[in-house]
Amino acid sequence: MQGKVEICGINTSTLTVLKNEEIMALLAESQAGSKRARDALVKGNLRLVLSVVQRFSGRGEPMDDLFQVGCIGLLKAIDNFDLSQGVRFSTYAVPMIIGEIRRYLRDNSAIRVSRSMRDSAYRALTVKEKLLNEKQREPTVEEIAQELGMKREDVVFALDAISDPISLYEPIFQDGSEVLCVMDQVRDPQNTDDSWLDRILMKKAVSELSGREKRILALRFYDGKTQMEVAKEIGISQAQVSRLEKGMLNKIKKNL
Repeated sequence: MQGKVEICGINTSTLTVLKNEEIMALLAESQAGSKRARDALVKGNLRLVLSVVQRFSGRGEPMDDLFQVGCIGLLKAIDNFDLSQGVRFSTYAVPMIIGEIRRYLRDNSAIRVSRSMRDSAYRALTVKEKLLNEKQREPTVEEIAQELGMKREDVVFALDAISDPISLYEPIFQDGSEVLCVMDQVRDPQNTDDSWLDRILMKKAVSELSGREKRILALRFYDGKTQMEVAKEIGISQAQVSRLEKGMLNKIKKNL
């Protein structure tokens, strides 16, 4: 069947879509204690859950698991929706579903964040959604911090700590066969793989020098002293310093 999507054993192409008037009537019945109305609301909004879940594809989590978590967010939205506010149910339910999925992803992330930092981030996200509904625009970090009574820096750190990690190989632009990844935007030209390899090889080559050779190397190339100054400090002739320096450099070149 065209458009069929199997998720959690459900054929999504057969799911019903309720009109807003039907949803409001069922919400009133559900909040009055009708289990039938609550079940009908869940079935009638599974496509809404699916549309939200698809935003989180590619995170490495099974879509079935995310769908089930999204359904928990849907149930919370059904149970906590305020009919007196006069807003569409989807306007309230979508942030609830997104929040539940994000919470699941954070709690199951390989990157561990302290509970206090995570709690601060959750409170900041709650305030952010509240201000978004009140002001009908994206609130600033300063507004969120003022509402929470926190420093701006603490809010930024908390939200950054729970941000979903992005793969360096995730594409951000594609033009035909040319693909631009995150790595291309954050690459450090001074610390490439070749430069790291050169440093490792140089460290290994220097470690094989004698103690006197290492001292000459430090005095000549780190302290910038002349061969004559090195000779006086070590107590040998300038000719010996020159001979040792030449042999030392040849040894390093050979090891590299």
